[in-house]
Amino acid sequence: MSNPSILILPGDGIGPEVMAEVRKIISWYGDNRGLAFDVSEDLVGGAAYDAHGTPLHDDTMTKAQEVDAVLLGAVGGPKYDNLDFSVKPERGLLRLRKEMDLFANLRPAQCFDALADFSSLKKDVVAGLDIMIVRELTSGIYFGEPRGIFEEGNERVGINTQRYTESEIERVARSAFELARRRGNKVCSMEKANVMESGILWREVVQKVHDEEYADVELSHMYADAGAMQLCRWPKQFDVIVTDNLFGDLLSDAAAMLTGSLGMLPSASLGAPMANGRPKALYEPVHGSAPDIAGEGKANPIACVLSFAMALRYSFDQGAEADRLEQAVEKVLADGVRTADLLGEEGVTPVSTSEMGDAIIAALNASL
Repeated sequence: MSNPSILILPGDGIGPEVMAEVRKIISWYGDNRGLAFDVSEDLVGGAAYDAHGTPLHDDTMTKAQEVDAVLLGAVGGPKYDNLDFSVKPERGLLRLRKEMDLFANLRPAQCFDALADFSSLKKDVVAGLDIMIVRELTSGIYFGEPRGIFEEGNERVGINTQRYTESEIERVARSAFELARRRGNKVCSMEKANVMESGILWREVVQKVHDEEYADVELSHMYADAGAMQLCRWPKQFDVIVTDNLFGDLLSDAAAMLTGSLGMLPSASLGAPMANGRPKALYEPVHGSAPDIAGEGKANPIACVLSFAMALRYSFDQGAEADRLEQAVEKVLADGVRTADLLGEEGVTPVSTSEMGDAIIAALNASL
């Protein structure tokens, strides 16, 4: 039986640095836990444009469709700001999401106790926070037609169309309910059914899926603007939030900052099951390419490491090993080991990107 396969796309900026630490951890699992992976690497984003004149080569897209999971670092940077929109680095990531049909974006917002003081909210509001936002990723206003900038009379008009089919809502709702069954068994669906017809359809379809297939899961509905307010007021009231592409984009970024650092947050984008039963999947940190610190050893690799933990859990059915890795990260933070983005308190040990990776490896060794 062949090993599960991973395609690594380090990307731009700090992407190669943080991904190097993930490679060390992947090797550790092969050496110490009998979890060997067939790992290949390719280019995406600006790096792919520099080499091929496109942010994602067709051959790379083919590889991404064939492997069990894709791990991506980050894309973009000021070097590429003046490129035509069609070849900007971000188009490579969007192509991966669209052609792999990665319709469910999982964005956890978890606040480790050791980092509760880094949040802009009071410690008792965020300490122990562990919620998941499930964002529909391949439809909605970012993809609906008609769209564009048009001449209308003597002025221009910008048009974007919010569009959802029942089947698109059904499948992301099922992802949220299935996820809730593995967590706190509670889902809050967010839309704007008070002012948007697409929101009315969203609410009706989510309720129907719940009533027919997931009556054991607690379901509530909330307008997305009220949801944003509640995330800032008392985020621990939520377990799983499911929402559309636009609101998911906004709400997940708001939730991200509850934890104090974008350098801490992973994400998973999941699609339909493949022949082997595993979902097509892409895992990536929430943070960007941070070109201002690239090559300086200041980047925090934890978000990328935790993205691999999500891969262990959702692509490779290794929940216990995902827990092991997450607990190793938690121990390192509790011991006061910090990269540059997490400094500012007394008694901490500042470390470089590679030293943080080494500290996580040491914590993994201690877990054996």
